[in-house]
Amino acid sequence: MPYDYVGQTLDAYVSERIVEIYQGTELIATHERSLEPGEWHTRTEHYPEHKAAYLERTPDYCRQVAARIGTATNQVVETLLGDRPLYRLRSVQAILRLEETVGAERLEAACARALYFGDSSYRRIKTILNAGLDREPLPDAIPAVCAQKHVFARSGAEFLAEAEEQVA
Repeated sequence: MPYDYVGQTLDAYVSERIVEIYQGTELIATHERSLEPGEWHTRTEHYPEHKAAYLERTPDYCRQVAARIGTATNQVVETLLGDRPLYRLRSVQAILRLEETVGAERLEAACARALYFGDSSYRRIKTILNAGLDREPLPDAIPAVCAQKHVFARSGAEFLAEAEEQVA
């Protein structure tokens, strides 16, 4: 049903194939009935505008927009959506929305800088844009920051070797 009716008491008529929602005698919404457990039928026009936008901006849509903006932006989006895409979809949408305020060129430069330093998160890209670092050239040297996340400073074998020395 449309979000305007949330919290109100409504009547539902459930037939074999259709569900109809009424407020008194006024028909509010009609949906095809879901027949499988966990199945649902959604109409984006029933959501508030900001929620409908989230539903419409799918991972595929975000990939298309990122490819249009540029190579670095596309790589950031692919990196984020490559691992648990639905978990990171809001972050990707927020990154792409930055184009509305800063433009495609600045967003592309910020994404290139974020990738160079190994942190393609929304927070890092927004910080780069806010500080104006997207306008600075990238250094010629390889960054000191390790591009891999969750890298341990010491290997597990070093700990085992120390433990064996203490026992002996």
